[in-house]
Amino acid sequence: MSDLEHDQPLHGVWPHGEHDHSPGDEPAEDAGHWVRNANLGLAFSVLLTVAAFALSGADIIYKPAVPVALIVLAIAQMGVHLVFFLHITTGPDNTNNVLALVFGVMVVFLIVLGSIWIMDHLAQNMMPMEQMMQMQP
Repeated sequence: MSDLEHDQPLHGVWPHGEHDHSPGDEPAEDAGHWVRNANLGLAFSVLLTVAAFALSGADIIYKPAVPVALIVLAIAQMGVHLVFFLHITTGPDNTNNVLALVFGVMVVFLIVLGSIWIMDHLAQNMMPMEQMMQMQP
């Protein structure tokens, strides 16, 4: 038999005051929270973009290290966009979003890597330029 005091409700508030939410169902937040996050993300994005232009155009760091610094700033820019604009977090309700993101990154990686592989294969099998010039009438 069931003791009604210990049964958990199907909808509504749990015995300890927690609310019942389904995955993806975010609690209501005020508009100021979203505006503040968007403005903070915009500020970080602008700061990282200005830093990238400043690093590439000035002699602030050692010249061979500039590509590495730009890659680091680009990865930071992607992180800012994922967190502040796409709202990708580590919460349990974002599992599908993270899986979709990982799949998209994998597809882009495969396309880029495959294109480089094909272009390299074509370049290796191409006739030397001297022989091509001799074939012209």
